[in-house]
Amino acid sequence: MPIKQVYNLYLSPSRSYVRKLKNLLGFVPGNVRLYQMAFRHKSVAILIKDGVKNSNERLEFLGDAVLGSVIAELLFKLYPYKDEGFLTEMRSKIVSRSNLNQLSRKLGLNELIEYDARMISYPNKQGSLLGDAFEALVGAVYLDRGYQFTREFLLTRIIKPHVDIHTLEITETNFKSRLIEWCQHNGKEVAFLQIDNPEGESNKLFSVKVVVDGEDCGIGRDFNKKSAEKLAAEKACEYLKVFTDFTI
Repeated sequence: MPIKQVYNLYLSPSRSYVRKLKNLLGFVPGNVRLYQMAFRHKSVAILIKDGVKNSNERLEFLGDAVLGSVIAELLFKLYPYKDEGFLTEMRSKIVSRSNLNQLSRKLGLNELIEYDARMISYPNKQGSLLGDAFEALVGAVYLDRGYQFTREFLLTRIIKPHVDIHTLEITETNFKSRLIEWCQHNGKEVAFLQIDNPEGESNKLFSVKVVVDGEDCGIGRDFNKKSAEKLAAEKACEYLKVFTDFTI
């Protein structure tokens, strides 16, 4: 980034925010508004156009794709003799909401996220707030600095110091089994239902919904039905707080 642009950022009304981002990210952001949006939860967003709010949901969508691409390449090179199933399982472990929530907290993103404070009274609604903000941040970095910069940022600033891939390799994260056990222990009925795909989605994609005691708790989509069930089960585990209580 040109020195003049950095100088202007530090002199802008957002200079305090810029310094926080610099300390957190390790670089000076270019488009500060992107990062502000990345940390804005839908609970405090306002409607801007055609039903779209100025929340971090669109950046989260983009960041999820970029993060998945970087992780896929990393695992492909790290495990040259492992099959697709193993690589898919490892990627799921790294980008799981529980793992992204932890990463987000380690990085201190919780100090920057804007959200409705009333959510504290409803733990189930907090679920993936931190992990969503992490993915939105990745989307913001991508739009601000491009793919190669984002790739290096993720590998050197996030994954290398904070993700123990080899420990994750031997860690069991069978969300479906854990969810079923939890429901049995708490006397709840659980069902995995295949549903229609959203309009425009590939007909080769499987969409599975988890229903617990009549309540929709998570939807997973994948080109493999079992993988879709696992993704849905993970989201249900987050929603129902099956693992640990989450506080911002």
